[in-house]
Amino acid sequence: MGMQVPLYQAKAEFFRMLGHPVRIRVLELLQNGPVPVRDLLAAIDVEASNLSQQLAVLRRSGIVVSIRDGATVSYALAGGDVADLLRAARRILTELLVGQSELLAELQQSGPPTHSTGQGRGRGADGPGRMAADHAGADRS
Repeated sequence: MGMQVPLYQAKAEFFRMLGHPVRIRVLELLQNGPVPVRDLLAAIDVEASNLSQQLAVLRRSGIVVSIRDGATVSYALAGGDVADLLRAARRILTELLVGQSELLAELQQSGPPTHSTGQGRGRGADGPGRMAADHAGADRS
C-alpha cells in the first residue's frame, strides 16, 4: 500500500472541495432527496456550464451521485451524513453570529466610540453581508 495521507490532510481536501457557494447550495438543495438538474438550475442563479462543472466536482469526490431516468438526470447525496454536516455548519454559524452580536452589544454599552462604527458596512466585496447572500451567483463577475 502507498503512502497514506494523514487524516487532517484528507479533511482539509474535503473542506476545500466543499468551499464553493454553488456546491454548498447544491448540497443544501439535495438534503430532501434527489433533484433533477433542471430544478437545480432553476433554483441556483448560475450558468448551466458552471453548474455542470460544480456537479462534476461533487460527483468525482463521491459526495453526490447522478441518477438517470430516461432523459432526466437527477442528483442525490451519496449519504445522509452530508445533510448532518450542513446542519452542524448552520448551528456553528448561528453560535458565531450570536457571539458576535453579544460582543457588539458589550462594545456599544462600554461608552461612546472614538470614531463612527458601521460605516460602509456590507458595501465591500467581502463585507459581512456576503456570507448571508442567499443566492450562489453573488460572486459572479
